[in-house]
Amino acid sequence: MTWQAIAVFDIDGVIRDVSGSYRRALADTVEHFTAGAYRPSSEEIDTLKGEGCWNNDWEASQELVYRYFEGQSQLRSQLRLDYGTLVDFFQRRYRGPVLEDPSQWTGYISQEPVLVTASYFAELTAAEIGWGFFSGATRGSAAYILEHRIGLQAPLLVAMHDAPGKPDPTGLFQVVNQLQPAVAISPVLYIGDTVADMHTVQQAQQQRPQDHWLGIGILPPHVIATGTAYAQDYTARLQAAGATIVLPKVSDLTSAKIKALVAS
Repeated sequence: MTWQAIAVFDIDGVIRDVSGSYRRALADTVEHFTAGAYRPSSEEIDTLKGEGCWNNDWEASQELVYRYFEGQSQLRSQLRLDYGTLVDFFQRRYRGPVLEDPSQWTGYISQEPVLVTASYFAELTAAEIGWGFFSGATRGSAAYILEHRIGLQAPLLVAMHDAPGKPDPTGLFQVVNQLQPAVAISPVLYIGDTVADMHTVQQAQQQRPQDHWLGIGILPPHVIATGTAYAQDYTARLQAAGATIVLPKVSDLTSAKIKALVAS
């Protein structure tokens, strides 16, 4: 089938609200590994992610720990920070004590608000818009929200370890190629909430300039909750990173809006 457009979605901050889950686990982890001396604020996490290379929250946690101790005049090489131990701590906050069985997850993931319904994707399909997901979340976490919480049936998903991390566009290409394995690719929208997401689209355009790529920014719930001034600043960051348009929520990206964007 030739789609009129292809919409590929990030998950965290777009499909689910992670302000009280992933971001909370990140702050918990930094606080723990700085012995309670430093807990990053939401704005500090955004500032780090605004650098465009900290899409992986485990790596972001580690980086904030390193930067704290550098501020205390300690070199990274002097720190005995084991990455595997850090990841395990993070995951036990996020998933709970049972890490591998989604039916027993009792951590922050079990409380994540869902930002879209299955009917939204059904409407895209009816409008001849193909869709899938490219996320830096683990496959287990992403599948949990998409299948268990939203009710999608085996959605097309490229997750952590399936492809290099963003802003490398390989995972985006994988989704698009599975949706439309043809020479002439339909216009592609990548919908995300971070600078890294928009940089992914820019790199896709550089590597495959013959295709039509659009970066669609979504304001994550914690940004909306912070207030108008912060939302405007965050919008400007996404636009500076290449966003064609920035919307308050993903459901505002209707099939009609998608068709208008690719036609313009």
